[in-house]
Amino acid sequence: MLLSRRVDFERRMRRLPRVTAGLIALLLFVYSVEIAFDALDTDHAIIAFGALFRPAVAAGEYWRLLSATFLHGSFDHLVGNAVALFILGMLCEHAFGRRQFVVLYVASAVGGSLLSLLWSPGPSVGASGAIFGLQGAAIALFRGQRDRLLVRDRRIGVVLLVWAIYTVLGGLTSAYIDNGAHIGGLATGWLVGRRLHPVVLEPMPLERERVLRRWLWIVWIVLAYTAVGWLVR
Repeated sequence: MLLSRRVDFERRMRRLPRVTAGLIALLLFVYSVEIAFDALDTDHAIIAFGALFRPAVAAGEYWRLLSATFLHGSFDHLVGNAVALFILGMLCEHAFGRRQFVVLYVASAVGGSLLSLLWSPGPSVGASGAIFGLQGAAIALFRGQRDRLLVRDRRIGVVLLVWAIYTVLGGLTSAYIDNGAHIGGLATGWLVGRRLHPVVLEPMPLERERVLRRWLWIVWIVLAYTAVGWLVR
């Protein structure tokens, strides 16, 4: 009887979530620009292109906290993150809706970059901090709503575990990837995820809508600041 009262999480889930698909397309485009401008040839080149670098951030280039999360250090790095982003993006966009998903992604990216700065001076790049944030939010959701949600296909957890292990190992071996961003993103995503409203279970109350609109304004301002700083660097 208990199972019959649970909400089937996968019911009506989009197989091509719009925001997630747009993010993946943007990551692919940015990587193609990196290759075209030889941004991966030297540390100096990737720093000039927008990588996270402690001295540059200390000098006032705070936009690097986000710009670095759109860059990647290799094609393998990009593909691994794109696959994980597709799976976790599909899950989180379905669970929280597109607007809350945007807030979650940006907050996790910034949280990952902040711990990355403390972890190492850089340069570092990659979307994995933000993606670990999606994983943190998913953990918060399924633990907090385990009595209300029914997940039929649990194989996705195995795929994400393999990706997480692969990414952490990459942080130990790659010059441009660090595990500080992974830990920071995971923690930020878990904290933010606990505050998000699961629209997969019920519509968002009006008061939560008002709060969400305020947070979205902050996110758009941060994104605009990042875009301007990145383009006129």
